[in-house]
Amino acid sequence: MNKLFYSILFISSLLTMNVSAEPPVQLTLPRFATLRATKANLHVGPGPNYPISWLLLRPGMPLEIIAEFDTWRQVRDWQGTEGWIHKSLLKGKRSFWTLGKTQELKDKPDEKAKTIAFVEATVIGVLHECQAKWCRVEMKSAGEAGKNKIYKGWLLRQAIWGTYPHENKL
Repeated sequence: MNKLFYSILFISSLLTMNVSAEPPVQLTLPRFATLRATKANLHVGPGPNYPISWLLLRPGMPLEIIAEFDTWRQVRDWQGTEGWIHKSLLKGKRSFWTLGKTQELKDKPDEKAKTIAFVEATVIGVLHECQAKWCRVEMKSAGEAGKNKIYKGWLLRQAIWGTYPHENKL
């Protein structure tokens, strides 16, 4: 009885395996990703044995992947700092980083549209889509009594880092 059970279990596992003759999908370089971890080391080379050059402490921040080696990604931040990070510390969901002075979050992609909020420099948020001059974004702000308020709207593309000029669908 046990032999029959294990035989059936083995055959059923073979039938349900996802076997594909196609090679894995190669993603283009460069591309943007988002820091998943709350604390991540940037190494000078692709591996844990290389010295740590920088410590990243801003989960959700966009990073530009500029090279790959096995499970390691060479990334660049908004200031141009480069290093290697394990791919498990990144996610594909797109994010942005606000640049420069305070920016106006608009309810429509138009300079004359209603201002929803004023966004300070170095704010991180989720990037949803972009048009020629504008990107639709979402971000959280710490409100009263620790309650987060979510803001959704449009920021000028030139006011954020985390997208390429030609990108519309993200």
